[in-house]
Amino acid sequence: MFYNVENMYDTKDNPLTNDNDLTPDGQLHWTNYRYWKKLNNLSQAIDWVGDGYPPALIGLSEVENDSVLFDFTKRSSLRKHKYEYLITDSKDSRGSNVALLYQRDQLRVLSQKSYRPVIDSVKTTRDILHITGKVVNGEILDIFVCHFPSRSEGIKRTRPYRISCAKLLRSKVDSLFLVRKNVNIIIMGDFNDYPFDVSLKDTLNALPMGKIVENQELYNMFYNKASEKKPTIGSYKYRGKWNYIDQFIVSGNLLNAGNKVSISEKKAFVFSNDSLIHEDTSKYGGKKPFRTYSGWKYLGGYSDHLPIYMDLIIR
Repeated sequence: MFYNVENMYDTKDNPLTNDNDLTPDGQLHWTNYRYWKKLNNLSQAIDWVGDGYPPALIGLSEVENDSVLFDFTKRSSLRKHKYEYLITDSKDSRGSNVALLYQRDQLRVLSQKSYRPVIDSVKTTRDILHITGKVVNGEILDIFVCHFPSRSEGIKRTRPYRISCAKLLRSKVDSLFLVRKNVNIIIMGDFNDYPFDVSLKDTLNALPMGKIVENQELYNMFYNKASEKKPTIGSYKYRGKWNYIDQFIVSGNLLNAGNKVSISEKKAFVFSNDSLIHEDTSKYGGKKPFRTYSGWKYLGGYSDHLPIYMDLIIR
């Protein structure tokens, strides 16, 4: 599962980052009550995605720090699932990080690395988290959790930032392809680009799903869905249009049903239910994700993104 959790921040001011709005005295009036309500909301969303069986691996973005994850995994209603966690320590100006939750009986972590994109001399962004772990049948998974730079300063101006992140990620993937013949790679994240944009299609070279799959290529599980003329669902809705900026990208090895680890039916999904969405504005109509804030207004929802998930078959 991957989920952009929309500012999972504590209520304390970090003097080293721009998190002033997310404090009790800030513009968003981020109180302890709202903080714990958010953690329990997100715990509930994870339960829904798991449908009674909690996801073994959960990538998260927009997490502030490890103390928030401690509260989330040990003190919220999620604690019953006994998740451990790993998180980056990025130099992002807002103090935002990516993380991985995992269950120790499902994954034994062998190594943890963080890769820091260099996008220009001033601007910073989130690190890329790389976890290597062993699943219950002894197979190795390489998991990357990403949150590429946003489009808030304009698509054209920020495109080079996302391309830089994709170049770094591709170099790490190529290193794995060189040292291991059958590598099981899962890349998950909020890429702030669509599957057919330059950063993912050309730089990362994440291909659409086809009849022929090569083990040492990358494939975007949402490419075909995102290429539809008017997607009726996606992980994110912008100005009335659904699409996929949250994606799974995997090595071809995981699309071979005969392998010891593979993706069920070669499919990935967006999860939604009546609680995670609500009415969009009259201008756009339909539904949109039920987020925590709309501008400065507190709504008390879950996130401005919907979670994505897929099933791994371990033989």
